[in-house]
Amino acid sequence: MPTTKYKNRDSRLETSGKVVGFYEREFYCFSNFSSFSVKWRNKLWPTSEHAYQASRFMESNPKVVNMIFKAKSADEAYKIAQKYKPHNFEDYREDDLKNMESILRAKLKQNPYVMHKLLQTGKKLIIEDSPKDSFWGWGPNKKGRNELGKLWMKLRKELI
Repeated sequence: MPTTKYKNRDSRLETSGKVVGFYEREFYCFSNFSSFSVKWRNKLWPTSEHAYQASRFMESNPKVVNMIFKAKSADEAYKIAQKYKPHNFEDYREDDLKNMESILRAKLKQNPYVMHKLLQTGKKLIIEDSPKDSFWGWGPNKKGRNELGKLWMKLRKELI
């Protein structure tokens, strides 16, 4: 059977099968942009990206939180957060990790399909194989921090 070539697929994405890459493929449900709603902090967010981006403004700007909540897509939620982010946004990384873990726990608990897919990964390395994001994923040189993948593996370890 011939190998399928995907048009418009970034050639830098992991395809060896040695790791579980979830940047727009079978395990895309691990992405914050996937269309799984999540109830977090007493609100039903359209996606975990909405919840995550809003978390950065909950203490400082409820107006932006509301705009993010009403965003029509995860991409729009991201763009709103980028537009309003303060200059010291990188100072939030510790809180980002805590909030993201809390959001992912809620997503996992509330969405049986996500739980099923996480258990399917076995003991494989989970990587957000984004060629762009070196903090949450592995970035353009595959040496990024992969914090999102690490959080998914932490949650999986607690299950098995």
